[in-house]
Amino acid sequence: MDREEFSLPLSRLANERLHAMVPGGAHTYAKGDDQYPEGLAPVISHGLGAHVWDIDGNRYIEYGSGLRSVSLGHAHPRVIEAVRRELDRGSNFVRPSVVEVEAAERFLATVPTAEMVKFAKNGSDATTAAVRLARAVTGRPRVAVCGDHPFFSVDDWFIGTTPMAAGIPAATTDLTVTFPYGDLAATEDLLIRHQGEVACLILEPATHTEPPPGYLQGLRELADRHGCVLVFDEMITGLRWSEAGAQGLYGVVPDLSTFGKALGNGFAVSALAGRRDLMERGGLRHSGDRVFLLSTTHGAETHSLAAAMAVLTTYVEEGITARLHALGERLAAGVRNAAAAMGVGDHLVVRGRASNLVFATLDENRQPSQPYRTLFLRRLLAGGVLAPSFVVSSALDDADIDHTVEVVAQACAVYRKALDAGDPTPWLGGRPVKPVFRRSA
Repeated sequence: MDREEFSLPLSRLANERLHAMVPGGAHTYAKGDDQYPEGLAPVISHGLGAHVWDIDGNRYIEYGSGLRSVSLGHAHPRVIEAVRRELDRGSNFVRPSVVEVEAAERFLATVPTAEMVKFAKNGSDATTAAVRLARAVTGRPRVAVCGDHPFFSVDDWFIGTTPMAAGIPAATTDLTVTFPYGDLAATEDLLIRHQGEVACLILEPATHTEPPPGYLQGLRELADRHGCVLVFDEMITGLRWSEAGAQGLYGVVPDLSTFGKALGNGFAVSALAGRRDLMERGGLRHSGDRVFLLSTTHGAETHSLAAAMAVLTTYVEEGITARLHALGERLAAGVRNAAAAMGVGDHLVVRGRASNLVFATLDENRQPSQPYRTLFLRRLLAGGVLAPSFVVSSALDDADIDHTVEVVAQACAVYRKALDAGDPTPWLGGRPVKPVFRRSA
């Protein structure tokens, strides 16, 4: 497949069929074909380990698998076996299954900073439950979100702050305020400006940069001083930073935290965890007003909880987090060296923790560029690398990394040509890729 141009005729037809039936052509905006070069959005047939095959018969080394959820690789044997054991035993009952007991025990043993946990199916439900709980226990209306982090929930309290705010009343959005990551003074100013109104501070504890020294502890102290709830969104950092997430790595305990993505290795499971006195407000053993915390028909479906237990066990027993970091470090070094050798080291920039690498494509003026991202993605696809990011899975091996670096080097040679020409258009093959959050289609 390593050739100058290639096409995906069957994938193109399947994408047209999807658009005819599914708004946006995908069930997740980040998986839309607008995120890929025109005509080169593969429709996947199947995956195994670190590889996926499209319906046109092409094989790819895959990064960012399942939007970071498949961190052990596709069809991981320990996960599949755990799921298979449950399939013949039924999946959902009128009362809790014993699997719910075992899964909660396993989660709380792995994330010992939490005292109670409730499972759901997606991250948005968990983060919105955290917000509702924070409002209930504080009696305050406002939510303070970190404005430097791209996504927290599909629900109105967050989506109303993005360019895709159509259909969301301003009165709802007005209750959400933002604070900058890493700036304690600005956050305290916000809390003083809205004194007694902010129910919670919600943020990803770390992303593409490490938290400044003392920052997370400083947030903990601010939340305590101003009487608001500190919520860590650990959808990405959970397991990838440490088995217990960023809170386990940095030693700062939030009041509430949310987990998902890697937790199920592709199976649908998320979690809201936190302090007993807060979480119990959604239960039966307290004297206050009841909080409708999380109540979902499929939240405790057994084979997803079995998958989560297998994932947690595999991470602990096989040292998966360390492996993710080692693979990411090898990949980052290779990509940076290849970019530098081709003279584009200042334009193709790898960022982030080794277990969660992303890349930026910068133009002649070193500004973020969707056209240059399009050029780069097009060359990666032609070389058999499907990489909206460089987020690794533990199923990758050294040969996969080495091949990826070779393809990156070839892509960087074309990148250099475009920079020299001052215009990437001849190498795009159509319209540029687009950002997910934009006002118009």
